[in-house]
Amino acid sequence: MSGSSDGEAVDLSGSSDGEAVVSRPARPRRRRSTTESLLSIVLLLEAILLFFVSLVLFGLKTVPPAIAFGGGAAFVVVILITIFLVRWPVGVAVGFAIQLGLIALGLLNPVMYVVGAGFAAFWIWCLVRGRQIDRKRREFLAAHPEAAPTSTSSEGETP
Repeated sequence: MSGSSDGEAVDLSGSSDGEAVVSRPARPRRRRSTTESLLSIVLLLEAILLFFVSLVLFGLKTVPPAIAFGGGAAFVVVILITIFLVRWPVGVAVGFAIQLGLIALGLLNPVMYVVGAGFAAFWIWCLVRGRQIDRKRREFLAAHPEAAPTSTSSEGETP
């Protein structure tokens, strides 16, 4: 790589005919809210849980193998898609539906009533606490604009 006169990097390796390719600076990453992060963690834990629930339902012969693994895989895919949607209200609504689905798995294995209720409580706690933290962060940054993270920070730094 060699530098150009206007400060942009010129990549000579990307072209076979010797043309210079100007690379643009990386777009700054969007800062995820605390609520989004916490809800994503809960959903990821639930996806892992569903893998084990599928194994249990198969092992206890509660449902046929195709339903245990196919249904479990479909449920996991829905959860993984929801992880990317939690930044919008529709993602939170789908997350609540997932909590109801986990509790409903108690119809197949009664232990899931307890496990599903525990995850639903965890989901609600993360939603409420995450919003509180996000609100406090917004209030702090409104009162102290100099503390706001800037886009000039390097990739390895945390604001």
